[in-house]
Amino acid sequence: MTVPVSVNANLPAHAWAAWSPCSPSCVSHAADRLPAPRIARRYAAFSRAIMSALLRGERIGDPEALRSTAAAMLDALDIRLEVAGDRTLGAPGGTGTLVVANHISWLDIIALLAVEPVVMLAKREVGTWPVVGPLTKRAGTMFIDRGSLRQLPGSVREMAERLRSGQSVMVFPQGVTWCAGTGGSFRRATFQAALDAGAPVRPVSLDYVQHGAPTTVAAFVGEDDFGTSLRRVVSATGLTVRVHTHPPLLPARGTDDRRTLAARAQATVCGAQPSAHG
Repeated sequence: MTVPVSVNANLPAHAWAAWSPCSPSCVSHAADRLPAPRIARRYAAFSRAIMSALLRGERIGDPEALRSTAAAMLDALDIRLEVAGDRTLGAPGGTGTLVVANHISWLDIIALLAVEPVVMLAKREVGTWPVVGPLTKRAGTMFIDRGSLRQLPGSVREMAERLRSGQSVMVFPQGVTWCAGTGGSFRRATFQAALDAGAPVRPVSLDYVQHGAPTTVAAFVGEDDFGTSLRRVVSATGLTVRVHTHPPLLPARGTDDRRTLAARAQATVCGAQPSAHG
């Protein structure tokens, strides 16, 4: 089984590639750690949740099965999910919705699937990750090689087709993870899919707290690896992932291009969060 490193462990593949200065040194607990016996029980509960998900086979692609599986994984880790705003990611209308969120952790994917399963756009390596990989594959995730600019136009076309067909698509426009979730600029290319399909954009803000205090313990950054990140999460007390869904942005015909739409989305997503590290 391949053990992943985080999304920005390597230098940018090209001049336009996303990059973050965050490293594991940014990551720390904001509260006392769980005692060893309770950590062992969490590992056991999480293992059972994973096994249950794998035993569902292809049935896990059913939206309700996927949502309940993601919720069970959060429960096993004793992570509370709080949703502010609409409790759905898709917006009403004749198309799907382009859902865009800031990116902090591998837990972001599980939390968003627990709110509402949508098609995820993820880097190719995510499909090889333990835990998250099998879930994302069976959920119909679109995978992209972030180091290849030549793949991008085809991915944008496929996203637009899915949006036109009524499917909602979830992307992390920062391209990499940040410990506070608000750094970097939103990459514009995926917003072209919303413009081409005439689809709304749903901005979503993610953040993590421990006992109500901001924390970086869930962050998966720099040269972090999945096992180390999981150990931090399993030992964290009072951890909550907060999902704030904002009103959808409707592309303004004749005035919005992908640059302005990305800027509007970033202002909405990151304006609700604390200042970024770095």
